[in-house]
Amino acid sequence: MAKRATGIEVGPRAAVFLSGHVKGNTFAITQYTFQPLLAADSVAAWAAVEPGFAPKRARVGVTGKDVNLRYTRVPRLPDWQLEKLMRFEVAEVGDNSGGAVAADYNVLPELPEIEGEDVVLLAMVRESALEGPLEAVAAAGGKLESFSPNSIGLYNAWLRFGVVLDDTVLLAHVGYDSTDVVLVRGADLVFARNLGGGTQLFETAIAERMGLSAPKAAQALERLVDLTPGARLEPGEAEKASRAALSAAGQLLGLLQSVTMFARTQVKLSTLKLDRVFLSGHGAGVRGIERYLSSALSVPVERFDPFRVVDTSGLDAESAAELEQHRAESVVALGLATAGSDPDAYAIDVLPAAIERRRQFLGGTLFLIGAGVLALGYLVFDYTTQRGAAEQYRRDASRLESEVAQRSRTHGRTQDLLRQNREIAEQVEELRSLAGNGEQLARLVEGLDATLPQNFWLTSLVARRAAEGSLGLARGAEAPVVFAEGRAREGVRDRSAVFQEFTAALGEELDGLSLVHTLSPDGARFTLAVSGFSPAPVAQDTVDAEAGQ
Repeated sequence: MAKRATGIEVGPRAAVFLSGHVKGNTFAITQYTFQPLLAADSVAAWAAVEPGFAPKRARVGVTGKDVNLRYTRVPRLPDWQLEKLMRFEVAEVGDNSGGAVAADYNVLPELPEIEGEDVVLLAMVRESALEGPLEAVAAAGGKLESFSPNSIGLYNAWLRFGVVLDDTVLLAHVGYDSTDVVLVRGADLVFARNLGGGTQLFETAIAERMGLSAPKAAQALERLVDLTPGARLEPGEAEKASRAALSAAGQLLGLLQSVTMFARTQVKLSTLKLDRVFLSGHGAGVRGIERYLSSALSVPVERFDPFRVVDTSGLDAESAAELEQHRAESVVALGLATAGSDPDAYAIDVLPAAIERRRQFLGGTLFLIGAGVLALGYLVFDYTTQRGAAEQYRRDASRLESEVAQRSRTHGRTQDLLRQNREIAEQVEELRSLAGNGEQLARLVEGLDATLPQNFWLTSLVARRAAEGSLGLARGAEAPVVFAEGRAREGVRDRSAVFQEFTAALGEELDGLSLVHTLSPDGARFTLAVSGFSPAPVAQDTVDAEAGQ
């Protein structure tokens, strides 16, 4: 019988605890808790969770800004070499971030477009972000199995419970402050990522437009908003809430559109084409969101509901009713529990260094110590009874020492080759940055020439390497960025609307580049920042407060 496991997903607005085990081709849920929350962030959410049962063999989902999913193309290497290479990568990130990093990796299924190479998915999480979940699981009487990216839980839920064909499918789990996405081709994982932004975008837009508190804005999103294209909205609150939500829906659309582009660039799959989209999470419940996204993406968009084929007969009536109400929000927890119960599932198991060392000691080192004691006893007995064998042992030891020396030299040459590869990679990156900077500057100039409105003009145009937070370029990871500043002539009617049309058109001209823009409150000044090196999709309102000026 498969082992029972618990999948856990906790965010600022809800905590989901789902426990059960694989049962044939389905999954039998034995315990379930959904806890609504109203926390400022995930740290505060973990401090408030009350699972209602002891989460044994807990697989905890992680997402958000403390999680970094990275893709690396490598030659097909032996496992020990690949492990060393990934360790170097993690150590480098940890040194740059200034804090301890927990990590794990797995190789993506073999991609036919890439011959002779593997694509490695590396997940890194700040260890400081794991302290709260560890304490909460222990306080509930549970035991941690591992941490895993939410996107990997989403992939496992799809692999076991989705309608898997040969087409390319985008799965998006829209939470409150983050959206976890995976691209799947057939049964193969192609791309996984966590994106900033979720239903918080909608609630913030509604709150600002209608002057509501956060809880009231959440209620308005649920009761009043309808994003169905062409829907007839009654004048009043429903119309105001729906129009406010449209801007947030456009930002979510931009996030999803960027996923395929990032998969093409990071995994180098230039022919990748999207066929279907499935939504889960709280954001999947926004009325009309499927038809809105389907119209914009020109592909079918549906809700992903794996619970249609899950066995819930082991739940009490109250828990079953609670699960029925929150099916969309529980998809990631189901996928995490499934992966924890199925030893053959695709997994990325992230553990803090202290826990990993303890498990290695209990699972390997302690066994080796016991084996060593037994071996020593055997050697003493053998030496006592067969003195003539001692000479043979000495000859074997000499031979082994020679082999160790030879392999040490091989190891040293391998280290030199890895160092040379890093130096070459740095030179390639520098040349790529120079070429990319010139290209994005030229494209921006062409785009401005085609889209800049009358009575708008530029006052500054600069291309340089920079750390730009709005483009996802952190300090220490600077990249080429083109900055432009400009002004709009006084007396131009409705400069904000003109600016919105201008930036929308410019965004289309700059397809494949990340664009952020601001307009001063008086509409007289604007700024643009463009980069093709942004590691994450960018979305922001077109009008920002001009603070400190």
